[in-house]
Amino acid sequence: MNFQLVTLLGVKVDADVYEVILPTKDGEIAVFPGHEPLVSIAVPGAIAVRHTKGDTDEKLEYFAISGGVVEVSPESLKVLVDEADHGDDIVEAESKAALERALKMQGEAKNQVELEKASALVDRHAVRLKVSDLRRRHRR
Repeated sequence: MNFQLVTLLGVKVDADVYEVILPTKDGEIAVFPGHEPLVSIAVPGAIAVRHTKGDTDEKLEYFAISGGVVEVSPESLKVLVDEADHGDDIVEAESKAALERALKMQGEAKNQVELEKASALVDRHAVRLKVSDLRRRHRR
């Protein structure tokens, strides 16, 4: 099936794949070729892509995404998000430091606007760390 991951900056992925596992507001779902049509909301989390049926978990490709929209048809999957980071581009130490700064900002927020901005940063960097951890565990 064709998988497209589209961000505000353009198309991040446009490839034929076997399986995509992604986070939705109703929980994690796996999409395979022939999936029933579906439109759902994507939540911040990790997308895992299995390119061919025989690929082991060590060959999964990971992306950290912000929330967005998921559109599934039997022959394609489109995920539209504000931003998506490829697992190979995430530096764990940098994400950990950024998460600590965001948590500090969240604790020191003086109003609702500052709290929401800090909370969004906490979500973003927590997802990036999760993807980094998944990559590390599956590449051993």
